[in-house]
Amino acid sequence: MSIPQYELANPPTDAISAIQFAPASLRLLVASWDTFVYLYDTSSPNGTLLKKFVYRAPVLDVCFGENENVAYSAGTDWDVRRIDLIDNTQTVLSSHTAGVRSVIYAPTHNLLISASWDATLHIHHLSDSSRGPIKISLPGKPFSLSATKTKLVVAMSSRALHIYELSSLASSTPPKEPWQRRESSLKFMTRAVSCMPTDLGYASSSIEGRVAVEWFDPSPESQARKYAFKCHRQPSPEGSDVVYPVNALAFHPIHGTFASGGGDGFIALWDGIAKRRIRQYQKYTSSVAALSFSGNGKFLAVAVSPGFEDGREGIGEGEVKLFIRELGEGEAKGKGVK
Repeated sequence: MSIPQYELANPPTDAISAIQFAPASLRLLVASWDTFVYLYDTSSPNGTLLKKFVYRAPVLDVCFGENENVAYSAGTDWDVRRIDLIDNTQTVLSSHTAGVRSVIYAPTHNLLISASWDATLHIHHLSDSSRGPIKISLPGKPFSLSATKTKLVVAMSSRALHIYELSSLASSTPPKEPWQRRESSLKFMTRAVSCMPTDLGYASSSIEGRVAVEWFDPSPESQARKYAFKCHRQPSPEGSDVVYPVNALAFHPIHGTFASGGGDGFIALWDGIAKRRIRQYQKYTSSVAALSFSGNGKFLAVAVSPGFEDGREGIGEGEVKLFIRELGEGEAKGKGVK
């Protein structure tokens, strides 16, 4: 593909809540408040809408599962669903007692984990269909999930954060306590969390234009390395900063750098180790709602949806957009890498 960025045709008609590339192709799943899950092939300019799946209520998250023909979804209908992308069937795996904010597939243990506003996790052991989900209570409402090969990070209300070992969640007896309990390094509500592909730590973002980078290792030496920084702030005519929420975080699967997307309509690439911004892309038409890198690290999917930052309510026709950006050689490589 010769063009560095193109817009997908047939985008959702309401705000986008989540996007995810397939692990080994350029298929893209999209969840939206318009009550649909979308499946696109993004391998050619403008992409191709392959399928749409309708729900009873807004869809809040979606992910690929054991292979690229299986997806899982979560939404405000309280259900966790399996979608067969070949025969178009949907199966309810479990039901929470409130909206389900996040769903994530952990391939190393073949687990599906959902997090609901009822302050519980449901752990689904997909290798044993006769086994019901294990339920784990949380101290607050979960806002975001992310996982590595060995760990699950749950960011919650009241700045609480739990880290679980996936091997413990996969056992026949669920853990009574997380591996680690933490308080967010950020002073305001967490908006997103994303784990490093190296399995060493994670980044989190807040509604108040900040990102924190932390490490799993509980030793004082490793904890001394954690830091937070300001971002996604724009000058106002009065000379002060207008602070925007950092809605989205995504780590590059190869280089370990990460992208942040904000309510200011900007995307920035960061080197979390060198503590430097690599680059900032041109401003999008409205708030960046979600980001996803392709499995080979060569493409970045961008979901643009109007937020409430401009004081308007409602979404006009054509305001929700999906872009695929092709990354140049070394474009996402860290500053410290020669």
